[in-house]
Amino acid sequence: MTSAHVLNPSEHIVDPDDEQRHQPDAESLWNESYYADFVQEDGSFGGWLRLGLYPNRHVAWWTAWIVQPGQPGVCAVEYHLPVPPGTGLVSEDPAAGSRVELVLGSPLKEFGIRATSMGRALDAPEHAYGTDMGTPVHLEVDLTWTTDGTPYHYDLTTRYEIPCTVAGRIAVDGQERTVRGQGQRDHSWGVRDWWAFGWCWSSARLEDGTRIHLADIRSPGFPIGFGYVQHSDTVEPVTELTVSEEAGPHGFPTTGHIAIQPGSFEFTLTPVAFGPVLLVDEDEGRTSRFPRAMVRYEAEDGRVGMGWIEWNQPQQALEERTGP
Repeated sequence: MTSAHVLNPSEHIVDPDDEQRHQPDAESLWNESYYADFVQEDGSFGGWLRLGLYPNRHVAWWTAWIVQPGQPGVCAVEYHLPVPPGTGLVSEDPAAGSRVELVLGSPLKEFGIRATSMGRALDAPEHAYGTDMGTPVHLEVDLTWTTDGTPYHYDLTTRYEIPCTVAGRIAVDGQERTVRGQGQRDHSWGVRDWWAFGWCWSSARLEDGTRIHLADIRSPGFPIGFGYVQHSDTVEPVTELTVSEEAGPHGFPTTGHIAIQPGSFEFTLTPVAFGPVLLVDEDEGRTSRFPRAMVRYEAEDGRVGMGWIEWNQPQQALEERTGP
């Protein structure tokens, strides 16, 4: 169980100019990250997508997972795309058949991802950690995230989160599906060392429209929590946060519990479809397992909702706690 101390909130206002790219510093692991996810309105499928830029390592990371409870998922992962020049947001490798474009519409109101890339259809999500390459597929994404709440900037780091509705289409080997649902997007910039410590991140929309977001940072000796509870007319920063989970095979949590203040919110969470990736630091040989999952929330008062959750599980940090 992890109990995270939450520092006093500030105004959490997001500068619209921060939608654009930022000037990196000299740190090797300086990273600029655009994340976005969605859950179809009936919960039948969902996905998460990320473009992460490591300009000092001259690579861009592209990750896309499309999941469906009880069915094989589709995973597209590329860790050597080119960093877009200047302030651009288009990364492409014609030889690999990959093109990822981030579309910044009206600042803090609309954001799009247009992408084509090769992927794999995996019979089991844990195959993303191993050598089973699955069946090659062609993935196309044309999705738009429209703000459905209040953009929210963290206190201690350069990062903001935005609850959204999501619409558009995805296609796998030409088989097209219409997306209409809800999700979350975020944007961060600064040093990101995936292999230093663990965390749990989650966001969800409840059936009454309440938006929940949390980040439980599991830094040894200095746990920190962030988050919010948004209603139609209020935004309440999280002041206390406790997150726990039960690990199953492959390190995939099977269930979890969240307690949030203010409001004495308590939730049970159940992952319903996993889209994990293995993160490798090629410069230093470190690895981290990163199970991300579409998740069902159930509040103690009976309200239910859907969203996404992730756990970062660095191997080095795990071995320091438990032994090799």
